[in-house]
Formats: sequence, C-alpha cells, structure tokens
Amino acid sequence: MNFSPLLVLLLVPLGAIIFILAKAPARPTAGIAALINLFLAVGLLFYYPAAQGGYYWVMDCPWVNIQGLPPIHLHIGVDGISLPLVFLTAIVTFAAIAISPGNIRRSSEYYCYLLLMSLGAMGAFISLDLFFFFIFHEFALIPTFLLIGIWGAQNRQFASFQVTIYLMAGSLILLAGLIALVMALPAPDRTFDIVALQHYINGHPLEGVEQDVIFFLLLIGFGILVGLFPFHSWAPPGYASAPPATAMLHAGILKKFAIYGMIRIAIPMLHDGFQDCLPILLTLLAGNFLYAGFVTLAQKELPTMIGFSSVMHMGYLFLGVACWNVIGVSGAVVLMVGHGLSAALLFGLSGEITHRSGENRFAELGGLAQRAPMLAVLFSFASMASMGVPGLANFAGELMVFFGSFVAALPMLGPGFAIIAVYGTVLTAIFQLRAIKHVFYGTMPARYEPHDASGETMASPGMTDVSTLTENAPYILLIVASLVIGFMPFLLIHIVEPSVSLLPFMPNPR
Repeated sequence: MNFSPLLVLLLVPLGAIIFILAKAPARPTAGIAALINLFLAVGLLFYYPAAQGGYYWVMDCPWVNIQGLPPIHLHIGVDGISLPLVFLTAIVTFAAIAISPGNIRRSSEYYCYLLLMSLGAMGAFISLDLFFFFIFHEFALIPTFLLIGIWGAQNRQFASFQVTIYLMAGSLILLAGLIALVMALPAPDRTFDIVALQHYINGHPLEGVEQDVIFFLLLIGFGILVGLFPFHSWAPPGYASAPPATAMLHAGILKKFAIYGMIRIAIPMLHDGFQDCLPILLTLLAGNFLYAGFVTLAQKELPTMIGFSSVMHMGYLFLGVACWNVIGVSGAVVLMVGHGLSAALLFGLSGEITHRSGENRFAELGGLAQRAPMLAVLFSFASMASMGVPGLANFAGELMVFFGSFVAALPMLGPGFAIIAVYGTVLTAIFQLRAIKHVFYGTMPARYEPHDASGETMASPGMTDVSTLTENAPYILLIVASLVIGFMPFLLIHIVEPSVSLLPFMPNPR
C-alpha cells in the first residue's frame, strides 16, 4: 500500500472535527482545515500529469474481506474527471466556512457538520470502490438534513423532512442499482472495485435486459439526487430554508455527485442500457430546461428563484453527458466546476441580502445598490456567471456542451436539444436580470433608510454593505476562480479531456 496525498484531503477535515469537539475555536479551526485542503487541491491540479490521463495518486488498502461477499477496499485515486471536482469541493468549502458567522448558536456542531459535508463529498469523488463511493455521499447527506432542520430559516422542519424523504428514496434506488450491477457478475468475479468492475464488464458485457433495468435504476437514483425533472421538487424549498453555507455546499458540490456517477459508472458500464434509455433521459432533461425554466420566471422570492435556477442548469449537465462524446462530456465536467462556483456565489450572496435587509421577496426589495454597492457588484458577477456570459467559467462549459450536442453521433439527439439548451440561456438571462433589477435598482423602500427615534434620516447606514476584506474575500475568491477558468478554459480542459477520451465506448473526437 502506497501513501497517497489524497488521504490528507480526508484526514484534515476529520482532524479539525476532532479538535473542535475538544473545544478548539470552531470557526478558525474549520477555516484553517479548509484552507489547507484548498492549497493541496490546487497543488494536485498543478502536478497532475494531464497529458497521459488516467488515475494518479492511487492507494489501495484492504478494509473488509468476508467470505461470500466481494472484498471492500479503501481504494482512492483521481483522474482528469474527478480532480476538478476535488478542487471545486475545496474552494466552495473554504468560501462556505468563511461566510458563516462566528457567533452562530451551537457553533461547534454547526462547523463540524459543514466539515462532514465536505469530507463526504471529497471522499465520494476520490473513491474507486463502489462501497465507499456510496457511503461517503450518504455520510454527507446526514449533516445536510441536520443543518437545515436546526439552523434553517422559515419552514425548516418541513423542508428538512422533504429533503430527507426525497434524497433517502433516491439513495435507496441508487443502492439497489449498484448492488444489482455487482450481483449481475458471476460470483467469483464480483467486486466493488470500480476499475476492476469496468475491466471485467469491458470483456464480458451484461445482457441487454439486465443493462436496461440496472441503468434505469441508476438513472432514477442519480436523477433524484441531482434534481432531474420531475424529481426536483425537494431542491428549491430545501435550499431556500437551508443556511447559506449549507446551500452552497449542497448545490455547489453534492449535486455534482450524480453527474459524476453517470460519467464514471452508469454509462461506461451499461452503455447499451444507456442507449436504450436515452429517449427517457432526453425527455427528462428537456423538462429541466423548459418546465424548471418557466417556473423560475414565476418565482417571487430570491432564494427559491436561485433554487429553481440551479435545477434548470442540471439540464445542461445531463445534456453534456447524453452526448457521450469527448467535447460534450468534457464540457459537462467544466460546467460542473463553473456551476458549482456560480451556485455557491448566488446562494451565499442571497443569504447576505436576506440577513442584511431582513427580506427576500422581490416585492419588498429594491434600490439596495444605493446602500450596498459592493453587494450589487458581487451579485451581478454571480448572475452573469449563471447566464453564461463570456469570460466566466459557465460559458466555456455550456459552449462545449452545445457543440457536443450538435456533433453527437446519436441520431435522436440531433440539434433540437441543443436549440432548447440555447433557449434556456435566454430564460436564465431574463430571470437573473429581473432579480438584479428588483433587488438592487428602482426605488429603495423607506425602511432601509436609517432613522433616529424622531424619524429623521441619519448619516449612518441602515442597510449595510459587505465592506470589509473578511466579508468580501470568499466571494471574490469564487469570482476570481470563475474568471480564470472563463478567460483561460484550456487550463481545465487540458486536464479533463485526456481522461474523458479514455472512457469506454467514447467515440474518437476526430
């Protein structure tokens, strides 16, 4: 067994949790741990041998070996597909902890739960064993429910209960599909090891009916977890009720688990089932573009609008995966990073607006740019990223997805869904620009003007801005990351593309 630096990504948040439970200051300890992981993730991106692709920093440690059951190993490693998601996890975790208040009640529990979410997401992305791939994700869901239920906003109990039911149902269906996949192999060849499982299936493909059934289970399981239409209704109210840091971590990171699972497991191992179920997948992702897009336009509150917008953008990711060509899948990976950054920005800034103004309804907001110009600038950047404006990370990913769908070899994909996706960018521009107008421009309600006891206007601010470096830094960090990827997408594409081209059944890009 060789030591892997990836193990440090798991040990650092675990160590921070132990220190916090031992009465160390919660927020500084969590922040230091997140910063260490961020530096390590950037270093891994820099030193990864992108040109050759494939897994690197692999560690394989036997964990459980019971007679009659496939052995379970702590098998970890990253390639050009998972490494960008490791970086996304690290940077969003740091930003989420940095924007969280230091005086929140039960702060030790709160920051431990945030670290557990990050630990679970990180473990899922680096796991090369199906058991740990699934367990780490479930490990991240438990603190998600608790954070919403304990520290959430209005309707937090209902939202937490609804999120729990939906995501547990999705996890059970996903578990059934993963178990069926392993059990479909002859007893001597059954394994949880993703690499060994893929190698065996390449030489011994499953029967057509088996593939159809198992792929359908995985599609529904992953679809519920990511908010694929029509299994999306848990997401907007859940995010609206969640603490901003929780929404940042779940929408920015954990929702990518399902897309990653489709790329890593479902389609490569069940390619015939994928082709048979492709009409279903395309129909459902069209629902994300059209239904979720129009519902987003009808929202009257900022957090639920951002929640539905996040659901809508899952359609782009599924479209990139459905192309199953190098440019489309590479675009989906780049867009996962871009969307993770923009979603984290929007949910964090939405929390700032709600906290500082005491309102989240468009009808009760307006003119806040007069009192919070920096907040207006940051929110405008986040909105432009969500709209796919050139120069920001989402644009590069969406453009690759569009090109991938136009050149897809699958006849039924055709240009129609690419056109729907392009139309989706128009809807996004409409509701994001409307949000900017309603929140920051127009007439500012009188209650945001500071008054003294006699009712006279005071010189001191009523509605405060994010004015200090500590307040601005997390959002600026996410914006800078989006700008770097947007202006220099080759930095990420040259890491992603070689590993994508190694996926089974991937057509030659030329």
